[in-house]
Formats: sequence, C-alpha cells, structure tokens
Amino acid sequence: MKCDTCDKEATVHDTILRDGAWVEVHCCEACAAKQGLSGPGPTLNELLTNFVLPQVAGEKPRPKATKPKSPTCTNCGFTFEQFRQAGLLGCPQCYATFESLLLPLLERAHEGAAQHIGKVPRRLAETGPAKSELEDARILAAKREQVERERVIRRQLEDAVKSEQYELAAKLRDQLQQLSQSSSASRTH
Repeated sequence: MKCDTCDKEATVHDTILRDGAWVEVHCCEACAAKQGLSGPGPTLNELLTNFVLPQVAGEKPRPKATKPKSPTCTNCGFTFEQFRQAGLLGCPQCYATFESLLLPLLERAHEGAAQHIGKVPRRLAETGPAKSELEDARILAAKREQVERERVIRRQLEDAVKSEQYELAAKLRDQLQQLSQSSSASRTH
C-alpha cells in the first residue's frame, strides 16, 4: 500500500477522527512524522498493565522496567555489554573488573578449567623421545588446574557464606573435600 501523501510504501496505518468522521490514513515514516502520527504505540496489554489496572487498584502507574546497568571498567570505561557484543576487552584492567563475569565463560571454554593449558601435538603424544617429559608436563598442568579449581571454589564458597546461601556453601565445601581427597590419593600412587 502506498502513502497517501507521497508514492513511498506506507508503514504507518491509523484511523483518525477528521471533521467528525473516521478516516483511514496510510503514511510512510517521514510523512507520518510530519503529520504528528507515530509508529506503533503501546500495546493494549502494556496500557492495561502500566496505567489502567494500577489506577483501578488505587496505585500509581508503574514506570517502564529499565535494564540493569552493565558493569563498567574504571580505567577505560568499557562495559561488559560491549564485551559481549565485540568479544574483546578494552584494556588489561577489564580482566580484573569483569573477573567474576569472565570466569564462568572461561571455564565453559576450557571444559571446566579456568586456565588454558595448551594442546599437545599428536606426533609427540603418540611417540617421541620426550614422552616422559611430556607426561611430566601433563601431570604438572593437571596439578596447576586442580589448584586453580580449588582457588575458584574457595572464592565461590566465601561469596556464598557472605550472601548466606548455606546450601550452596555446603555443596562447595563438599566439592573442596572431594578435590583434596583426590589430590591426596593421586600423591600416594
């Protein structure tokens, strides 16, 4: 359908009262703005929820919900929302600022580890003169990973206790005990 004023495609369709008669108006965005017609307004559900029902109940109309503010780096002003969109951080300080938000992402990317330990070339893993050195490196990397995992769980445990989430704290405590038991069992073998 074409705009009533110009030949562009009509995107705003409205019924208005003009000279005592209801008239259908079809306009493009530009002509609608000139005539003071807006695009799609609030839905009936929004009107009822935010204005009509609260007034019937004797309450004040509720303001629109705002998005929670994204954390911001104090050094460069970069927000976590910008990181989510770009996949890059603004400065080295961003790592410390967004640490609590980045750790779960890193653990997911590294299959549970918070630290990347690298990959081993297939030819070295299968055969090679440095196979014992390679095994030693793997053991060392596993120990580092376990220490890092314990550190993360301890930090989560402290946060859970501070926020009085005792069930979560008990689960984290049990995880720490399991980790320490498995590390002591591996030392004896």
